[in-house]
Amino acid sequence: MRIKLLLLVLLISGATMKAQEIKNLTLEDAVNFALTNSDASKIADAKVNSAEGQLNVTKNLQYPDVDISGQYRYLTGADVKLRTQSSDSVGGGGSAQPKVNSLLLGQANVTMPIFSGFKLKNTIKAGENLYNAAQFNAKNNKEQIALQTIQDYLNLYKAKKTIELVQENLKSAQRRVTDFSNMEENGLLARNDLLKAKLQQSNIEISLEEAKKNERILNFKLAVMLKLPENTLIKTSDSNFGITPEITSPEISRNDLQAIEFQKEAAKDQIKVAQSAFYPSLALVGGYIALDLHDALTVTNAMNIGVGVSYNLANLFKTKSDVKLAKSKVQELEYTVNMASDKIKVQIENAKQDYELSKKKFEVYTQSEEQAIENYRIVKDKYDNGLSDTNDLLEADVQQLQAKIDLAYAQANITQKYYELLTAEGILTNQFNQNNQ
Repeated sequence: MRIKLLLLVLLISGATMKAQEIKNLTLEDAVNFALTNSDASKIADAKVNSAEGQLNVTKNLQYPDVDISGQYRYLTGADVKLRTQSSDSVGGGGSAQPKVNSLLLGQANVTMPIFSGFKLKNTIKAGENLYNAAQFNAKNNKEQIALQTIQDYLNLYKAKKTIELVQENLKSAQRRVTDFSNMEENGLLARNDLLKAKLQQSNIEISLEEAKKNERILNFKLAVMLKLPENTLIKTSDSNFGITPEITSPEISRNDLQAIEFQKEAAKDQIKVAQSAFYPSLALVGGYIALDLHDALTVTNAMNIGVGVSYNLANLFKTKSDVKLAKSKVQELEYTVNMASDKIKVQIENAKQDYELSKKKFEVYTQSEEQAIENYRIVKDKYDNGLSDTNDLLEADVQQLQAKIDLAYAQANITQKYYELLTAEGILTNQFNQNNQ
């Protein structure tokens, strides 16, 4: 019975391991997956396509409108009198009135806009600027997607590193409890000290379970965002963590700022669009008409061509408000550009300071880890020689674990702060594109 139960457990475990796909993923791989597969990235691309489609719709306004229509109508009791027929009747040579019961009408009209106060030209320019703004907004969104992916990846790495270090510490705690139990049984250790060691082991076990829960959540979140199977177990790589090139000071190229600039240009074009209402509209018109009034009149080859002029006198009063509104939007965007520029300068300076601080923290935590390890060794020697108590030993052990975790986090934080600085400067995705070439 026990053998069957063991085989069943092994089969279930094997099926679970087989169902869970293991994916080795570098930081660059994760970013590339996010920029290619994530819904947020696809939404950014879709917005650009929508802006391009809107621009094409606007450009189509410069082409002529061609309308073709045809009608058939049944007429009941129509009284039709042609002018020639009326003249003949007066002269005494009248003829029978035709019986008209149907009308056939076909026509084709062509309207070609010639002049509309430069409205069409400026509407297209505004559309082009909005399309450019959409492209830069998409690039900015992808910068944020890349940064979010980096942060999620590094958080997953930290969770895995925490599990690794806590598991090592748990093994030490378990050995300590075993040793203390033997000493307590032989009367060499107070039971209270054994209970302290067991309590620390329990706390470490709880910390380990919490770390595993965090790792599972972060793993699931990253897998979903990258469109990987939800049961994928992501293996992170820390080969390049903490290794970053020297930071230069490139020209700021923030995509969000560029987008606002193009929005401002589009708003300026809208001022000209509004002002176009002050001018009349001029269009070239032409057409063809064919008509058949049963037994009465037939018209064919009725070609026509001419010029159409229209002007709305009310625009002399209404347009002033439209122009004023358009100008206020331009002024608003000018202030927005200035505010965004100042905000970006602060972001870059803050990112630089955070990056420099992360490197200094790594140096400090490197020393702290060495000190914590040495401190534990000294306290352990004192404890073995009866010069230190159990509290000192357990406290030194906790400090050693925390120092190792802090160092692992500090190494990952250098990489994170470096990429946050690149994001502040607007060159994060460019950096990854260069690495892939």
